[in-house]
Amino acid sequence: MAARKVVISCAVTGSIHTPTMSEHLPYTPDDIAAQAIEAAEAGAAILHLHARDPKDGRPSPDPDVFMQFLPRIRQACDAVVNITTGGSSAMTLDERLAAPLRASPEMCSLNMGSMNFGLFPAVERYSDWKFDWEPKLLENTRDTIFKNTFKDIEGILDKLGNGCGAKFEFECYDVGHLYTLAHFRDRGLVKAPLFIQFVLGVLGGIGPDPENLLHMKRIADKLFGDDYQFSVLGAGRHQMPLVTMGAIMGGHVRVGLEDSITLGRGRLAKSNAEQVARIRDILENLSLDIATPDDARTLLGLKGGDRVNF
Repeated sequence: MAARKVVISCAVTGSIHTPTMSEHLPYTPDDIAAQAIEAAEAGAAILHLHARDPKDGRPSPDPDVFMQFLPRIRQACDAVVNITTGGSSAMTLDERLAAPLRASPEMCSLNMGSMNFGLFPAVERYSDWKFDWEPKLLENTRDTIFKNTFKDIEGILDKLGNGCGAKFEFECYDVGHLYTLAHFRDRGLVKAPLFIQFVLGVLGGIGPDPENLLHMKRIADKLFGDDYQFSVLGAGRHQMPLVTMGAIMGGHVRVGLEDSITLGRGRLAKSNAEQVARIRDILENLSLDIATPDDARTLLGLKGGDRVNF
């Protein structure tokens, strides 16, 4: 099941890192659009997108903010747009779904279960904060749960899958999430080809150990056979080693400032495009071909960029 062409996904801003952590983290619509387009030009076939409040960078579910950058990205490049349904643990399910339901994108992310999602250790690493909301949001993850129940997932699959024709990046933070996905497959609520994102290194999920990636792949093979494609997300400093390992194993890769703000030990990445260029260079030096957006559409059975609402 080795991928003949490697799909590079770029997660442009997310809701994990905060403006204090990196001056290069985009949070205005202008910056999100510019960095997304640059990442696509550098080789990203899929752009995974969150929105942030333009005033202070806090995560935002507001569809009006999304619509300030989504049309600009579509006009400037052919990359597949993948909109979050995860948002942040501080958002309600209705808030998280408002933007993708309006935009009707080709792809959406879908976290395959409720989980602890611990960002609070980052509070200890900084003393001066640009905005008051930053340490509060991070510390609140000590006592909040990211909620995606079976009912929540059923609703997302129906509203965005059946209702909008979107396909999903199934984000699996632990082995149990693979079995949850298999459950929905067995019920006929999801169908091949599945695009599974192995997420390693988030506190509350499976750790960023190479043997865990091997185990996730082994269980996915057991459950899904040839009916899936996989990609690898390594959090923080584990990004490049784990995604490179995933590509060697026959998978796809995800980079971006949502997942890591660095480009190596002690060096902040200056842009999303810089991370995309780095992993593209690694892949090409491994004699692997880089997938175009249309390659990704064919591989994942997407509806096409002409059938979105932005």
